[in-house]
Amino acid sequence: MKRSKMMLVLFVMIAIIAAGCTNNNSSPSATNESKEKPTETAAPVDNAQAGAKEAPAFAALVKDGKLPKLEDRMPVAADIKIEEVVDEIGQYGGEWKMPWNGPSDKWGVGQPTEEALFRFNKEGNKVEPNVAKGYEVNDDSTVFTIHLREGMKWSDGVPFTTEDVIFYWEHMLKKETFGKKIYDAYYSVDPVSGDRALAEVKKVDDYTFTVTHKYPSVQFLERVAIDNKWFFAPKHFHETILPEFVGDAKTLEITKSWGYEDPKVFLVETGYYDWLHKEIPTIRAWMPTTDPNSDQFVMERNPYFWKTDSEGKQLPYIDRLVATKIQDPSQKVLGTLAGDYNLVVFGANDFTVLKENEKKGDYRIIPWTQPAWSSAGIQLNQTTPDPNLRKLFQDIRFREALSIGVNRVEISEIVTNGLGEPIQASVPEGVMGYQEGWKDQWTEFNPERANQILDELGLTKRDKDNFRLNADGSELTLTIIESSTDTAAFLELLKKYFEDMGLKTNLKVVDGGTHFDMKYANQIPITTENISVANVAFRPDAIVPLRVITPWFGHYGLYTQSGGKEGVKPEGDIALILENWEKIKASKTQEEIDQYSNEIIKLHMKNQWVIGYAGPTPTLIAASNSIHNIPTDMVWADEYRSLGQGHPSQFFIKQ
Repeated sequence: MKRSKMMLVLFVMIAIIAAGCTNNNSSPSATNESKEKPTETAAPVDNAQAGAKEAPAFAALVKDGKLPKLEDRMPVAADIKIEEVVDEIGQYGGEWKMPWNGPSDKWGVGQPTEEALFRFNKEGNKVEPNVAKGYEVNDDSTVFTIHLREGMKWSDGVPFTTEDVIFYWEHMLKKETFGKKIYDAYYSVDPVSGDRALAEVKKVDDYTFTVTHKYPSVQFLERVAIDNKWFFAPKHFHETILPEFVGDAKTLEITKSWGYEDPKVFLVETGYYDWLHKEIPTIRAWMPTTDPNSDQFVMERNPYFWKTDSEGKQLPYIDRLVATKIQDPSQKVLGTLAGDYNLVVFGANDFTVLKENEKKGDYRIIPWTQPAWSSAGIQLNQTTPDPNLRKLFQDIRFREALSIGVNRVEISEIVTNGLGEPIQASVPEGVMGYQEGWKDQWTEFNPERANQILDELGLTKRDKDNFRLNADGSELTLTIIESSTDTAAFLELLKKYFEDMGLKTNLKVVDGGTHFDMKYANQIPITTENISVANVAFRPDAIVPLRVITPWFGHYGLYTQSGGKEGVKPEGDIALILENWEKIKASKTQEEIDQYSNEIIKLHMKNQWVIGYAGPTPTLIAASNSIHNIPTDMVWADEYRSLGQGHPSQFFIKQ
């Protein structure tokens, strides 16, 4: 993925990436270059077994007879996963120290330690085997044969086999034991009738299984890599707690012994958020060893981890991940400056203080590009219940007025420290769906024209405070509802500009849970939630109204989610978006997928339902100068698992 122009400016400004860095020029479109991918390059036998190295602590345990030899803990030589290092072969030892918000921030430790069946490559344009050793797919993309790694084991030494896949499919996912419905990845669509059919998952042998679709499913592996990357679970653990096997009474007893009251909550915690619980076997590089509710959550090296570097050294290099609970966001910055944390992720709003203290704090700032449409913008709920507001929000002229009536240069300088270009919310250059000229749409600051448009919309009547009234004479108030105070500076500027146009504006902050509930209930008229999409076909939720998740389409999403039983029926260009999404799901070729994805993006460009005032800013990684092998030319996206895209098992601390 190419860097955006903003990122090029940023890289020069902070002088941390040499001018000769190589750009990745592949756009992140899903591809299937080969129909046969049974294996990957493996380490030679003498490298992977006879000459393999391990952490000193494990070597001592082996010597004392408390741990099996390394070759007995790893997959067979040909099936060991070789993880390429970024800069150099690492050394063992040290702790990855990070701030943490506690169990509510499950993904803070979940994403960087995650090991998916298939993961996206560095460029983000296709998937590659990870937990899986390889795969084959037939000519019409209906049958996927997936191979696992022979001899791979869970962290307790129990073999990881096809049984763990089939058990997960039959007894957890299909029966929704952990609160998730069957993911869309497992449904194929009839290109003629639009009917959906659930795939069949069958065991071939201990290390091979098939997924068979009724209709072509060209992007099945990409969808699994996003929707259901953990297409497996430790059978030997879950069959001891699931009511299907032990009965409701026993499950309730176990639930209470773990400190939970509701078995449904317990099964979600153990079936979905399994990386937080030391009782559950894992295949991650680090395994939990403490209670996540304690002041420090610690994950230690997994003795059965199934990856090595190219010289046969078992990964991970770093001994432990130590997540220290913080009570206030300021502790994250202060702790980094003081050296309490050595690998921390920040937003661009912390850039100035981090940069000023970079040398003193003995760390470096590594920016990763985000495929976000903006860093400061608003979404107008197209289905907001108030009929006057809905009429305005759905009128493209009103959206244009709100866009050109705000000074983007001032927003950029004050809100983003100049890191975000004064541009429109749009797909960044280098990201799938980029449209030439979109970033400049409605960006010129023109308050006179903005007021003229509002007059043309019939908003000519004023109240005693000179605020505009609706055309029918009723009060007109724009209410922006947020879930935190992080956007306070931006919103105060926005309020000033909106009220300069005669639009009374209220700012309201509620807690995160309330904000979520209000969003689902269609009670948020305006908010600043951002759009960040690496590829429409990979993760469409934010720009295609499939469910209640993103404020701009409001209850159009509920209509789709409920099959038309609830919500607001999509019409016009919103309906066209959904039609194109159905065509994507039924596509037989990658070319068709790209075509319909582009049509969805062009509908967003045409309508500008999401208005941006400053372009995307990077995610900042503050890394101690002693930590190495952190890539510098990467994309920060949830689809790619954020920091996990850097493959942290090969990070190391130079002693």
